[in-house]
Amino acid sequence: MSKTPIGVTFGSLGVLGPDAITKVATTAQDMGYESIWTVEATGTDAFTLLGSVSQAAPGISLGTGIIPIQLRTPALTAMTAATLQALCPKRDIWLGLGVSAPAILTQHGIPLSDRPIGMMREYVALLRECLSGESVTFEGDYYSVKRFRLGVRLGERRPKIVLAALGPQMLRLAGSVADGVLLNYIPVNHIGPSIEQVRAGGDARIFSYVHAAVGELEVSASSARRDIFNYAMADGYANMFRAAGFADEVDDLRAHQAKRDRDGAVAAVSERMIQAIDFIGSSEEVTGFVKGYIGAGVEHPVLMPMPWGEDRWAVTQETMQAAIAAI
Repeated sequence: MSKTPIGVTFGSLGVLGPDAITKVATTAQDMGYESIWTVEATGTDAFTLLGSVSQAAPGISLGTGIIPIQLRTPALTAMTAATLQALCPKRDIWLGLGVSAPAILTQHGIPLSDRPIGMMREYVALLRECLSGESVTFEGDYYSVKRFRLGVRLGERRPKIVLAALGPQMLRLAGSVADGVLLNYIPVNHIGPSIEQVRAGGDARIFSYVHAAVGELEVSASSARRDIFNYAMADGYANMFRAAGFADEVDDLRAHQAKRDRDGAVAAVSERMIQAIDFIGSSEEVTGFVKGYIGAGVEHPVLMPMPWGEDRWAVTQETMQAAIAAI
């Protein structure tokens, strides 16, 4: 029986600085990680970091988790992903896409779509055509190209499309049009219902971020509460947290925030919620936490190491070592 592949994301490690990506990647490769992932919002872009990794750690697959589709046209995404694939012809390129949050889009001056499912469906359809190497003319509700032809020659291996999904509609869409689905900030008890929605659409591979840190709960709880608070203020994550059994925390948190009581809102995140989403514990406990995701049906867990502590790199390494022990 083959081992479950496991990845690690640089998404939580921006505090280490962009140049740390190669150290994280080579460490991950040496430990036996299969993939490394990057994010894109308002800091580093996803692909420049992966280009650096492609040369520094030639044995590890590369993923974006995620790039907001509103920031790049399908044609540009095809060009960028194809370039990365051409640099790494023997490795998987996991092209993670998502519909960005309003707060991010506002900073970029981009309006929020009132039909995110339709936009994503059209984006993926056109992206696949652009990656084909054939001449593409397309006129849709959101995107159009005229006689676009990708100028990068690819072999048999092509970038694979992964959709970030929270709600039932996007989960089903991911199952039907993508090669994979990426879950995030999801408690173990909600993975099963999410996979059911994906399977209603198709057989996309199940990826999931696993948020964890080797450390002491009483030391890092405040950092975890602030992190979860930020996501609970986004409607999509709030609804998912409610469905996973944290309705009381979410409603209390939002009630405090509506009164501009940020301290009370952050304090509403319970220890139970922390340990279901941003787990903090010993190395052995982190290993068990990752195993829980695999047991729940995640086919490719991706560790999001939370670098909470005085020595951020030491915490990151310990957490990576604990997570890889799960496979």
